[in-house]
Amino acid sequence: MKKLCCLLFGLALAVLGGCASDPAPREQIRLTEQAVQQARAVGADEHTAELMLAELKLAAARAAINDEDFRQARLLSEQAELDARLAEARVLNAKSASQIAELNRSIERLRQQLGDLR
Repeated sequence: MKKLCCLLFGLALAVLGGCASDPAPREQIRLTEQAVQQARAVGADEHTAELMLAELKLAAARAAINDEDFRQARLLSEQAELDARLAEARVLNAKSASQIAELNRSIERLRQQLGDLR
């Protein structure tokens, strides 16, 4: 029984020690910052809800790092990265839709011109 108690106590200490030794997510923060910059580079701005959410979560992740809550910082930073990537995808999708609409208008004008020649 004494061995079992010692084993359980040792296991509990190992689990608690593992939680306390969660490293600061500096690389994840860097990746998130890059994702935010990329989203801005393709045209996401303050009117893009996902980008605003990403920036809020990134700020919260930085605050969590200052509070040494590295697990929460990592979680928020990962969420922020995904939000930034979603913002980028939505902006690119909107640009593609606009280009397709313009091409369709050009094709229609060409068809009308060809019809006038007949």
